[in-house]
Amino acid sequence: MGAAVGACLARGGLKVVWASSGRSNETRSRALAAGLVDRGPMKEAVGAADVVLSVCPPHGALALAREVAGHGFRGIYVDANAISPATARRVGRVVEAAGARFVDGGIIGPPPVQGGTSRLYLSGGAAKDVAMFFAGSPLETIALEAEAGAASALKACYAAWTKGATALLAAIRALAEHEGVEGALLAEWARSQPGLEKRSEVVTAQARKAWRWIAEMEEIAASFAGAGLPEGFHAASAEIYRRLEQFRDGANPPTLKQVTAALKRGGKPKAPPAERRRSQRREEEPKAKFKFGTGKGKLDPTKPHRFLK
Repeated sequence: MGAAVGACLARGGLKVVWASSGRSNETRSRALAAGLVDRGPMKEAVGAADVVLSVCPPHGALALAREVAGHGFRGIYVDANAISPATARRVGRVVEAAGARFVDGGIIGPPPVQGGTSRLYLSGGAAKDVAMFFAGSPLETIALEAEAGAASALKACYAAWTKGATALLAAIRALAEHEGVEGALLAEWARSQPGLEKRSEVVTAQARKAWRWIAEMEEIAASFAGAGLPEGFHAASAEIYRRLEQFRDGANPPTLKQVTAALKRGGKPKAPPAERRRSQRREEEPKAKFKFGTGKGKLDPTKPHRFLK
């Protein structure tokens, strides 16, 4: 994604630099093909730039912002990562404290190789300035009339459905296979939900990059929690993608059977919720305590018994 976005700027006549230090040969090849200029260490790249565009896995967004701020960057910092609105605002505070201007961004769609497929939403004071850099490129830019955090919120809402639904359908297929009703489920889908069988198999094509979505699902869960909404849907999606990490960067996509097997191997079977609740109630019930009296002879019926308390 980063190389493709950089290529959009380079084709528009802008000089786009990048920091190759610590990056893989594959990344170097993509950057070279995109026409990006290598400046080596991050400090050199930051020093040569008027605008920094951050496109990285969500878990690295805040760390990258801190690194750039540490080099004293005072231009425009654009965070285009799949993070929660709260994390986006944290990134903004970090770079603004160093003297930079912050623009929040969210990319929807695949790497922008051809026009009409991808959009970069922007929010914050300099959003329109950044949008102008991409004029005429394959990446459409949309500046929202909103404060920083809005673009990330839009991206979170969009991916909550697309990537969240992929995880949910993968888990459903695994459950149906486990219970021996997969054939019946697919037959019912064919009658009442045409197209859902194919949609449920998308996970096989995406499993090799599912590791990148773990943090994204966690950021989406945090977005829901921050709005006072249940975050469990996407916390579970993060766990689904975590169980698919074994397919990371594989030569070939896994089969659906391999995906469902990986999902089931990732956790131990648990008792059904109702049974777990009954067990928990039994554990929480206070146990009766016996207390023996010290009186002699027969009990006096006018006095309280002291045998059981």
